[in-house]
Amino acid sequence: MDASSRSSLSASASTIRAERLRSHRLIAPARTVAEAARHMLATQAQEFWGGRWAVAQRTQGAPTLRDVDAAFDRGEIVRSWTMRGTIHLIPAEDLAWVLSLTAERQQRQMAGVRRTEAIDDAELDRAEAATRAALAGGNRLTRKELAEVWELAGVSTAKQRGYHLLVAMSLRGVVCQGPVVPRTEGPTREQYLVLTEEWIRDPVTPADPLAELFVRYIAAHGPAGVRDFAWWTSLPLGVSRQAAEAASDRLKIVAADPEPVYLVDGPAPRRSASAPEVVALPPFEEYYISYADRTVPCAPEFLAAIGPSMNGIVRPIIVARGEIVGVWTHSVAVGRHADDPIPELFSPEAATEAEVAAALDRYRAFITA
Repeated sequence: MDASSRSSLSASASTIRAERLRSHRLIAPARTVAEAARHMLATQAQEFWGGRWAVAQRTQGAPTLRDVDAAFDRGEIVRSWTMRGTIHLIPAEDLAWVLSLTAERQQRQMAGVRRTEAIDDAELDRAEAATRAALAGGNRLTRKELAEVWELAGVSTAKQRGYHLLVAMSLRGVVCQGPVVPRTEGPTREQYLVLTEEWIRDPVTPADPLAELFVRYIAAHGPAGVRDFAWWTSLPLGVSRQAAEAASDRLKIVAADPEPVYLVDGPAPRRSASAPEVVALPPFEEYYISYADRTVPCAPEFLAAIGPSMNGIVRPIIVARGEIVGVWTHSVAVGRHADDPIPELFSPEAATEAEVAAALDRYRAFITA
């Protein structure tokens, strides 16, 4: 990349926040839920409601929980352990090639736990054979039902074994979490497990998956650099630098000290005049968690109030004009999901009561529709 491709954009925190709001489509929403998910590529979603709210916030109009569930049911998006040993919401077409880059490293990172649980390759093979037999032909099972299949096949799911077997089947690309399990009261909270090769009909394969992964990360998270990408993917720093180099013809450098910071070289998503300046975002929100340095969106003294806490939780956040100014709480339990979310502002002067109330009202409409 030569000097002519460099932008004069300042790397000040306020400028970076403004650009990231656009890249995250928080001020330039996508037309549909599927397009928002495609833009983000992988949206952290171990809190199922949170991942769905994350893509809804990045979509035009006011999509509801049912609208996002419909995208799962149509096979446009799925959930799986795509990176860092964490569940992400991802376009169905992109799952296989992303796992081709990240699954092996995740499996190595989980090797110690599997030894502790006495899960060896032979047992994983038995679990895979039983899984394929049970799900073949378009069948779908809940996690509990699949665990019963494994037990009948002589594969124990005691203690944490069932969870680790499910992760292993997901990283092998055998299963993914697809259509949503109906629920008559309260928000839906579970998905059916399906055979990946049957559920995902049209997987794509980029010409250079590593370069594609870097470009897609920058498109959805930029301005950002190699260390941010390495954190997000959990790929080694050397591999991450290779990814940036392979993608260099599709990027522009917007700052270079101490290391290059990138945006995608091309038109940015168009800002919406009606985009709110204050938003309530979910737990494990990409705008906060996807970077090596989280002090850009959040003042250092407030990081501990958001997390990760000792138990790994990252709380829902309130963002005003790009800066995290508070957290909020809400229960999705039956009988409580219609309760008012409760805000807790770090800096009351950073957003008005009306702005915060409107942000939380948008979430409440999403979860109760």
